[in-house]
Amino acid sequence: MNIQEIEETLSRLPSVNAVRIAAHRDEIREVHVLAAPDKAPKQVVRDVQTLALARFGITLDRRTISVVQIGPERLDPGDDRPAIKGVHEIPEGTRTTVVVTLAWHGEDYVGTATGPAAPTARLRLVGEAAVRAVESLLHGDALALDSVGSPVIGMRTVMVVVIVSTGERGEEVAVGSAISNGDDSEATVRAVLDALNRRITRPD
Repeated sequence: MNIQEIEETLSRLPSVNAVRIAAHRDEIREVHVLAAPDKAPKQVVRDVQTLALARFGITLDRRTISVVQIGPERLDPGDDRPAIKGVHEIPEGTRTTVVVTLAWHGEDYVGTATGPAAPTARLRLVGEAAVRAVESLLHGDALALDSVGSPVIGMRTVMVVVIVSTGERGEEVAVGSAISNGDDSEATVRAVLDALNRRITRPD
């Protein structure tokens, strides 16, 4: 199985910008897709599954495919709050690195987190990377992701984060939430911003 060939082929799909595959002994464990926002994530997943089956005879479980979408329309430079510029996962064997980029007043603020390449650890890594990105915006406060969860409320999945901070005001606990519209990674970042936006002040 030529993983590089599969990645390059899947990357030629419309709306898909990049693909990275995590495999072990010719078994595909995870497929990470960076896509433009002009298609629904579920449609991108179906396109990836269809092309993999038609071109290589590989059946991909939809649960192994994660889609991150970024595009200019995701940014609102007129907003006084940080905007999500990108959420990117970089598989590295048994570990993975998550990179969260926020845009604010013409500058990019990047946070990273590295941990086990396991689905159960993924959202925590996204949350930690988002916290690191926001931390770079604050003046001297130390932040830590206490917990992240995805309870179902009614018919909707809601990402909830709890963040602990220490600074001039002592120890504080903040809670943030965001509804997931099929992209749990972005919703996790939005939940972190929901918890911390009130702490961010306009730069001088």
